[in-house]
Amino acid sequence: MKISVLGGGPAGLYFALLMKRSDPDHDITVTERNPAGATYGWGVVFSDRTLGSFREADMKSYEDMSESLITWDAIDIKYRGETIRCEGQAFAGLGRRKLLQILQDHCRSLGVVMAFEEEVPDPSLLTSADLVVAADGVHSLTRKVYEKHFRPRVVHGRSRFVWFGTTMPFDSFTFIFRTNAHGLFQVHAYPFDGTTSTFIVECNEDVWANAGLDRATEDETVAYCEELFADDLHGHRLLTNRSLWQSFATVTNAAWTHGNVALVGDAAHTAHFTIGSGTKLAMEDAIALASALTRQQDLPGAFGEYEAARKPLVKRFQKAARQSQRYFENTARYLHLDAPQFAFHLLSRSGRMGYGDLRVRDERLMSRIDAWFAASARSVNEHGGAPISPPPAFIPLRSGRLALANRIAMEVPELASGVVAGAALVMTERVAVSAIGRISPRDPGIYLEEHVAKWSDVVARSSSGSALMGICLSHAGRRAATADRSLATDVPLAHDAWRPLAPSAIPYGRRAQVPLEMTEAQMKDVEDEFVTATGRAARAGFDVLKLDMSHGYLLASFISPISNHRTDGYGGETSARFRFPLSVFDAVRAEWPEDKALSVSLGAVDWESGGTSLDDAVWIAQHLKEHGCDLVEVTAGQASSGSRSYYDPYLLTSYSDRIRNDAGIPTAATGMITSIDDVNTIVAGGRADVCYLLAPLALRSGSVE
Repeated sequence: MKISVLGGGPAGLYFALLMKRSDPDHDITVTERNPAGATYGWGVVFSDRTLGSFREADMKSYEDMSESLITWDAIDIKYRGETIRCEGQAFAGLGRRKLLQILQDHCRSLGVVMAFEEEVPDPSLLTSADLVVAADGVHSLTRKVYEKHFRPRVVHGRSRFVWFGTTMPFDSFTFIFRTNAHGLFQVHAYPFDGTTSTFIVECNEDVWANAGLDRATEDETVAYCEELFADDLHGHRLLTNRSLWQSFATVTNAAWTHGNVALVGDAAHTAHFTIGSGTKLAMEDAIALASALTRQQDLPGAFGEYEAARKPLVKRFQKAARQSQRYFENTARYLHLDAPQFAFHLLSRSGRMGYGDLRVRDERLMSRIDAWFAASARSVNEHGGAPISPPPAFIPLRSGRLALANRIAMEVPELASGVVAGAALVMTERVAVSAIGRISPRDPGIYLEEHVAKWSDVVARSSSGSALMGICLSHAGRRAATADRSLATDVPLAHDAWRPLAPSAIPYGRRAQVPLEMTEAQMKDVEDEFVTATGRAARAGFDVLKLDMSHGYLLASFISPISNHRTDGYGGETSARFRFPLSVFDAVRAEWPEDKALSVSLGAVDWESGGTSLDDAVWIAQHLKEHGCDLVEVTAGQASSGSRSYYDPYLLTSYSDRIRNDAGIPTAATGMITSIDDVNTIVAGGRADVCYLLAPLALRSGSVE
């Protein structure tokens, strides 16, 4: 084949090398607009696994790379004058200029034509090439020319960063956090040869502007950063190479191939530098594309194999990178955390490493975090001052009126009898406060006096040891009067239906009934129903009461602008939409025994355009705290039948993290939390105080004895 490679970075050169190695008859030209020795980065980082893939792809270039690698096995976190080290992290660093030299030498020895300081003005003019490989970077001209086919999306981050080198020889992947009068600055530093390290400085845009760095020259930026990080540089200097402040651009493309053109590396995708995977992903693209072209007989088949192999893997890396990027854009949120928890939160930020992974890598560090967590929970005496602390999931929680034996909660149906072993909090499913507040006719309720005895029996059968029993009081609102959910979800009753209530006469979905828009008198009636149900729950013996403000049910529907279009004092701004739910909360708090905990299930985000935002949820949580709420259970979605669902186990936890640390209220994380390791990771990192462990299928079907 005649192959034209646009871009002489690692992806383009490695692809050319691999293709020429597979068949010397390929006619391959690499065109690069910069000089042969030019590069605008410093070092690159690879894991053991990545190096293994290089070894399998091409032993000769791998051997040359390995001779120049600097290896280390630790991450250092410098925070509040303390350095916390996490070992067991295998990394290898290599100078970017050295990597390019190795790849250029191998391409040259194989007969690849390399044209430096040349530029292809229009990739569509390369009509004589059988294959065009676009390795032309984040600002890819090829991607722009074929934009309607690749359908790219470029999203810029909210932080600013500048890329330096330094003569300071770091011996680990080092994160540094320093504050001054202008705000928080953070450093990502790592070695790549025996004398030089990469040194990336990052800060939020407002900090960048406050410091005058938005107007600073390169020399002024160097002087500012050298002074700020003098204690970390130990007299060493920062080195520049077009070291200009920029925001990170995350690139995605709907398609990576078109006709005879394939995108690789940054032209196809980018992943935030905080997970150190850009060059790795680019070179692995080269391996996958070269392998597919070798195996397949035609371009469509090869391109299909390439995209099928790479896109899901890259998507997972980009997801982890987005989570890592979000963390570093909001690090100031966590500056109140003690050093061990701050370090653990950072190490587990992307979702790729959890509590169990880190314990395997560094037992000593995790034992320290366990001990800190136990001490911070004031549980040392309860464990007899033992030298080995239990994992965070099994540390008691003492916060206000809430006292749990551990950090595990579970929700079980009314009909599930017996004890849920291990959970400190066992919560009922939604229990209706009135007949018309039921979702379906068979739903459990507590709106009649005779219900008290039934629930008393449930509490007696399900209580065990130190576990607390909780009840969730709810009113279905516009989601009421639907068929049993064992048959279908949100399908209106065909017979014996009742008229649902809602803040506005807007049906939950296309097939749903149009609800009655509530009058103030009806609001007062519903509030009284919640209060009466609260009294009954107390007499039934429940320890904890949860008020449902989630998933599109009545109180949530007042909060959401999707369902609340009122023009009176109960609609409009967030404070007005929250007026009725807060009034219900206050009335319930007054009725519920003062020494018992009251929690709220809060929909943090509607996942619909124009719906409730996370900022709204933080504001609401702050007010709930002021009014005596002990715990916020964080959920999302289902504001209407058109609400999009996200099956991302980290997403709901990230909402809990934001509400807990911004509103300063204990939170319960929900979602796909399926293991004790998940619980350990979430609570040890300060993302939540309690986790709802997903109940086994037998419990959810109500068949447990």
